[in-house]
Amino acid sequence: MQFLHVGCGSQKQIELKGFNSLEWEEIRFDIDEKIKPDIVGTLTDMSKVMNESVDAVYSSHNIEHIYAHEVPIALKEFFRVLKPEGFVVITCPDLMSVCEAIIKDQLLQPLYRSPTGDIAPIDILYGHRLYLMQGKEFMSHKCGFTYQSLCSAFYEAGFKTTFGGSRPNYYDLWLIAFKNLKTHEEIGKVAPIFLP
Repeated sequence: MQFLHVGCGSQKQIELKGFNSLEWEEIRFDIDEKIKPDIVGTLTDMSKVMNESVDAVYSSHNIEHIYAHEVPIALKEFFRVLKPEGFVVITCPDLMSVCEAIIKDQLLQPLYRSPTGDIAPIDILYGHRLYLMQGKEFMSHKCGFTYQSLCSAFYEAGFKTTFGGSRPNYYDLWLIAFKNLKTHEEIGKVAPIFLP
């Protein structure tokens, strides 16, 4: 089976829960030519990927890098490239938990430490300041989601089943979205493999 690793960056397949097995073949897709992905493209233009050609799409912290009006375009691209039984695994910042930190006047206070340094609410809202200082403007954040709004966006793009939730202690959302309708039993078998 093949999965499209959208916005792969330097992340390795072995780091991806569920996809880190021999049954999955990774196709690396990114906007940045310097990291030498298999396919260079953007979330809103995945035209180099054929219709219904992959079994899954994995997207970690990419969707917030496009404008809100571009989100439907990106999700319809995900839908287009998936095989009929395909699914998307996506994670992105959780604006609800980030806003709770901001309400506590913690805009610039570190919430957690990442491999690239401390992350404060301002980094989650607008993009990691370290990357932006390096001139990587494509790393800026242009939109955001709560769990409900993320689910709604997938349904509006044509996906029939979603499952996931927020992790307030990690300030992120996780979602698995299926192209087709799935029963609770089917979701129960698949979701734990890929979601944290």
